[in-house]
Amino acid sequence: MASSHSSSPVPRGGRDGIYHKERDPTPPRCRSIRSLPDVCPKEPTGEGRGLCDGPSVVAEHDRWTVYSSKVNLPAALNDPRLAKRESDFFTKTWGLDFAETEVMPSFFLPSITREHFGPYLQEMAQRERIHERCKTICPNKDDVDAVSSITTNHDKSRAELEQVPKIFMKPDFALEDPATFNTVLPWSHFNSAGGKSSRDVASSKLLQEKLSHYLDVVEVSIARQISLRSEAFFHAMSSQHELQDRLQETQRAVAVLRGRTAAIDRVMCQGPLRALRNALTRNNYVKLHNKLKLMAAVHQTQPTVQLLLSTSEFVGALELISTTKEVLQQELQGIHSFRHLGSQLCELEKLIDKMMVEDFSMYARSDLNRSLKDEPQVLEKVHKPNAASQKERLESLVFGLLRQRKLDFLDIYSDEMIMAAKAIVTQCVAESVLHIEEIDTEVVTKLADQMRVMTFPQWFELLKSVFESFLLFLQRIKATLSVIKNVVLEVQASNQKNRLLETSSEASGQEASHGPSLLQGEAELAYLTHEGLFISDALNEAEQQRQQAVVQDQSSVSGSRMQQSRPEAASGNSACGTTETSISFMSGESMMPTELELNRVINNVQELLYSASDVSHDRCVKVLTARAKDGSLERLSSAEFVCLSQAVEGFVRDTEEVCGRRSVSLRGALQSQANRFVHRFHEERKTKLGLLLDNERWKQAEVPAEFQDLVNSIADGRITLPERKIPGAEDRKPTEFLLVNGQKYAVVGTVLLLIRIFLEYCQCVNDIPSIATDMLTRLSDLLKHFNSRSCQLVLGAGALQVVGLKTITTKNLALASRCLQLVVHYIPIIRAHFETKLQPKQFSVLRHFDHITKDYNDHIAEISAKLVAIMDSLFEKVLSKYEVKAPMPSACFRNVCKQMAKMHEAIYELLPEEQTQMLFLRINASFKMHLKRQLARLGVVNDGGPQHGLVVVDVAFYTENVQALKSLERLDLNMAEIWEQKR
Repeated sequence: MASSHSSSPVPRGGRDGIYHKERDPTPPRCRSIRSLPDVCPKEPTGEGRGLCDGPSVVAEHDRWTVYSSKVNLPAALNDPRLAKRESDFFTKTWGLDFAETEVMPSFFLPSITREHFGPYLQEMAQRERIHERCKTICPNKDDVDAVSSITTNHDKSRAELEQVPKIFMKPDFALEDPATFNTVLPWSHFNSAGGKSSRDVASSKLLQEKLSHYLDVVEVSIARQISLRSEAFFHAMSSQHELQDRLQETQRAVAVLRGRTAAIDRVMCQGPLRALRNALTRNNYVKLHNKLKLMAAVHQTQPTVQLLLSTSEFVGALELISTTKEVLQQELQGIHSFRHLGSQLCELEKLIDKMMVEDFSMYARSDLNRSLKDEPQVLEKVHKPNAASQKERLESLVFGLLRQRKLDFLDIYSDEMIMAAKAIVTQCVAESVLHIEEIDTEVVTKLADQMRVMTFPQWFELLKSVFESFLLFLQRIKATLSVIKNVVLEVQASNQKNRLLETSSEASGQEASHGPSLLQGEAELAYLTHEGLFISDALNEAEQQRQQAVVQDQSSVSGSRMQQSRPEAASGNSACGTTETSISFMSGESMMPTELELNRVINNVQELLYSASDVSHDRCVKVLTARAKDGSLERLSSAEFVCLSQAVEGFVRDTEEVCGRRSVSLRGALQSQANRFVHRFHEERKTKLGLLLDNERWKQAEVPAEFQDLVNSIADGRITLPERKIPGAEDRKPTEFLLVNGQKYAVVGTVLLLIRIFLEYCQCVNDIPSIATDMLTRLSDLLKHFNSRSCQLVLGAGALQVVGLKTITTKNLALASRCLQLVVHYIPIIRAHFETKLQPKQFSVLRHFDHITKDYNDHIAEISAKLVAIMDSLFEKVLSKYEVKAPMPSACFRNVCKQMAKMHEAIYELLPEEQTQMLFLRINASFKMHLKRQLARLGVVNDGGPQHGLVVVDVAFYTENVQALKSLERLDLNMAEIWEQKR
C-alpha cells in the first residue's frame, strides 16, 4: 500500500530498535472535511538518497518497512482517461501471444499461512494506530493549499448525495427483498382498479425521473472522485523507467558481493574444513568403540537374567530381555556370534510368563486365606530375611503381567476369591458349633442341619459373625485391588507421557524434514565438506549423518540400560527399586497394553470388587435360606425379625460403602422372608380381630388410660407403639369416652384393640421399610375385614346367632357408627405415614385407602338410614290407626313422642350433637310424610274447622315434646308441610 504524502521516504530508527515516522515540526491543523489520500505519493524532491545512487555492498542500509513503499503498480496501470484501455502490463510489453499459465508451487518453499504473519501483525498494530492518528492530526501540504476548494466541492457533493434516500446506501440493499422493493417502487402507483389512469401514468413517470436523478447524482460524485486522483495514476507511469534503472544497479551490486564471498571461501575456509574431516574420523572411532562395549553388555544378558529370576525380579528380567532383543534386531543385526541368542531369549521369556502366573496364583491364595481378624489389609511382610514386602511383590507381579499382556490374571484372583468365600462360612459355622454343647458334630454333620439345630440367638450371633468376616474379607479385597488399580493407572500415565514425547519428537522431525528447513549447521557442514558437483547430494549425505548420530545415541542408551539392570540384580536390592524403574523402562516399549486395554483392565478391577460383594451376599443368602428351610424364620416374633432385618440392612450398607454398589441377592432373600413374615403377621392379627368381633356384644366399653395415651401420642405425630410402662406406676381410672382432638368417641373394646393393631403395622414398617407396600396391602385387607365383618354382625344381625344378642338395638347401631367414624378419622393419618415410607413410583397403592374410606362412609350412611327406617316403620304402624277426635292430645301422638324420646335417649350420648340433629331432622321428615298421608286419607284439610283444630293441638304437642329433648331445642320441625296446598 502507498503511504500518505506526509510520510517520510526512509524511516529512522530509534533507540529501542523500532522505526518511528518523522513528524512535521509545524503545529497540526485540524480540518473537518478531507478527501481520500492519493494512491501513491509524488516523485521525490531531493530528500534523502536519490534514485540514481547505487546501493552500497559494505555500507549498512536502513531497514525496509512499509513506510518505504512508493508505488502501487496495479493502480498506476489503470488509467481511466484512456479511450481504449490496453489489456494489461504483460500483453503490452511482451505481445498479444503471451498467455498466463499455472505455475506449479515449489517443493522447497514452505506453505505460508496467516499464522506466520501473526507476530508481524501484532508488532505493527501499534504503529498502524500511530500512523492513522498522525494522518488525522498532520494534514498534507497540497491538501492544505486546496482545502477551501475541496471543502466546497465536498459540501456540494455531500448535499447532492443527501438527496439520495438512505435505503440505496445500505450495504444489504437488494431489490429481491419484498420490503425493499415496495419501498423503492410503491405499489400504490400500480393498484388502480381498472386500467391505467392518467394519474397513475403521471406518478410512474415522476418516479422514473426521480430514480434517474438519483443515478445522475451518484455518477457525478464518482466521476469527481476519479478526477481528483488522475495525477497520481500518471505519476506512477512516469516512475517505471527510473525503477528499472535501480534494478540494474542492484543486480551489479549483487554480482560484486558474490565475487567477494568466493574470495573469502578460498582464503578462510580451507583450513577449518580439514579440521572438520578429522572430527568426523574421530566420531567413527567412537562409534566402533561403543559398538564393542554394547556387544560385551549383550554377552552378559543371560547370566544377569538368571540372577534377577533368583530374586523374583520379573520386571527387571523382562526389561533386560526386551532391551537385548531390541539391540540385537536394530544395532547388532547380522553378527554371527549372536545368531542363537534371540531364540534363547524368547524361550526364557515364556518361562518367565509361567512363573509369574504361578506366583500370582500363590499370592492370591495366601492373601485370601490368611486370618481375617489379625491382618485385615494387604500383607506387609513375609517371613524371609532380606525379602521385599508383599505389596511391592504384588506391584512387581502386576507390572510384569501387564508387560506381557497377561490381562486375564484377574480371573485367577476371582476363582481364589470364590473358594475363600466358601471357606469363610465353613469356618464361622465350625467356630460357633464349638461353643454350643447341645450340638453333636458327629451326629449332625451337615452345616445346614447344624444351623437349623441352633436357637435363634445362637444362629443370629453366627450370622453377625459371618457378616463381620465378609466385611473384613471385602476390605482386604478392596485394598489388594486398589494396589492393582494404582499400578494400572501408573502404566497408563506413563503411556500417555510417552505418547506426548513421541508426538513432540515427530513434530520436530517433520519440521526438520521440510526441505530448506534442515538444520542450518548440518546443511552448511554438508555443503562445505562435499566434493561432488550437486548440492542435493550434499544435503542427502547430511541427512544420513544425522540419522547415524541418532542410532549412536540409541545404542549408548541401550548399553546404559543394560548396565543399569545388571548392577541392580547383582546387588540383590528389593523389588521397590525395580518397581520404581519399571515405569521408565516400559515407557518406551510397544509391548505395553494399549489405552483401550488398560481401561478394560481398570473396569475389570472394579467389576471384580462388585463380584466380590455379590459372592459375599450369595454366601450369606445360603446361611439365611438354610435356617429358613424348616420355616423357623417365619415363626419369629416381630422384635426378632426386626433385629434380623436391621442386621441385614446394616451389612448391605457397609458392603455398599466398601464396594460402591449395592448387591441385591441378600436383600431379595430378606424380602422373600419378609413376605412370609408379613403373611404370618397379618394372618395372626386378622384371626385375632375376627375372634374379637365374634365375641363383641356391641356395648360401650370403658377406655383404659394406656389407650388414651396411645391416642394422644398419635395426635402428637408419633405413629409408633409407646414403650411399655411398669405396672402400678400410674393408677388412673378408665374413662367412658375416648378423647380424640377434643371430641368424644364412645367405642367398643374391639376398636381399641384395632387401633393398637394398625399401630403395630406402622411400627413394623418403621423397622422394615422394604415391606411397606406389602404391609400396606395387608393393612387395607384388615380394615376391609373389620368393616365387612362389623356390617354382617350389626346391620346383618349376625350378632344374634354369633354372640347370642336378643336384638340389635338403636344403641348398638349408634355405637357401631361411632366406631366406624373413629376408624375413618385415623385412615388419613395412616395413609400419610405410609406415604413417607414409599417411593414416588409406589404411590399408586395408596388408592386402597381412598376405597376403604368410601366403604366406611357408605357403611356409616347405611347405619343412619337403618335408624331412620326403624322410626319410619314405627310411624307407619302408629299413624295408620290415628283418628281425629277428642281427647287431645291423642294416644297415637303420645306414643310417637314416647318412642322419639327413647330414640333420643339411646343415641344422644353416643353420637355428636350435629349428627343427632341431622338424624332427627330425617326422622321428622318421615313422620311428616306419614302424617300427611293419614290426614289425606281421613280428609282433614286446613279449613279452620273442628278437625283441623284437633290436629293442630296434636301437632303442637308433638313439636313441644320433640323440642324439649336435649340438643333439639332450636330444631326447626316445619310442621306446616303436613297440609295439602290449596290449588
